[in-house]
Amino acid sequence: MVLRKKEYPEIGEFVIATAVRLQEHGVYVSLDEYGKSGYIPIGEVASTWVKNIKDFVKEGQKLVLKVIRIDEKKGHIDLSLRKVTEREKKEKLIQYKKAKKAEKILEMASKKIGKDFQEGVRLVGIPLEDRFGDLHSALEQLVQFGPKVIIDAGIPEEWAKALHEASKDHIEAPVVQVSGVIKLSTTKPDGVEDIKRALSDGMKAIDSKQAKCEMYTLGAPKYRIEVSAKDYRTAEEQMKAAIDTIINSFKRTGGSAEILR
Repeated sequence: MVLRKKEYPEIGEFVIATAVRLQEHGVYVSLDEYGKSGYIPIGEVASTWVKNIKDFVKEGQKLVLKVIRIDEKKGHIDLSLRKVTEREKKEKLIQYKKAKKAEKILEMASKKIGKDFQEGVRLVGIPLEDRFGDLHSALEQLVQFGPKVIIDAGIPEEWAKALHEASKDHIEAPVVQVSGVIKLSTTKPDGVEDIKRALSDGMKAIDSKQAKCEMYTLGAPKYRIEVSAKDYRTAEEQMKAAIDTIINSFKRTGGSAEILR
């Protein structure tokens, strides 16, 4: 979903649609993002033989579909359900929900400063979409870095501050994740306890205000460490602190440590 509205989707695009009418040879749908009608031929409903369309689609059901043909002169849009993988469906639904949330936040900001929503779309939404790829991504940057990041993109200060206030409680700042694998070897009878203690020390080395850390075994003697933070520099710094602490702690017990990252 984009604020710079197009009249028709593109071939190959994934769209959100609502099943409107089921017929013997296909399904008529309404394209939620374009306000147009589309059609799923029976051969595009499923990869298997379709005896009864109702076994695959229900009226009123929300669907993620792939655009396979467009005839703008006739106003026809043919769509496929069977050509959409589970991963593509999930990604499209996430994208759609984020877009709807971002539009709602823009609407809240518009009301806050007594402006019309369509004016917000024109002055703020579309420029941010052009600059950041989509409005939700722009709001993530706004929450993370403050109003200046969109003021620098040409958004009026009044709008930037209103949008920042409306976004703070509804948008999570983006996080990045780095990971590594460390090999901990020991011949001591109580070596398992030494490993647990070293990993625990590594967890304690993480600044919980800056990053989150998870550690789990890949099968002894390999252990995976994952650190999430607001930016790569912080994540890398916290990862280094954890690994250095684990290595020093474990070596003090006579074990050997090797970074496999």
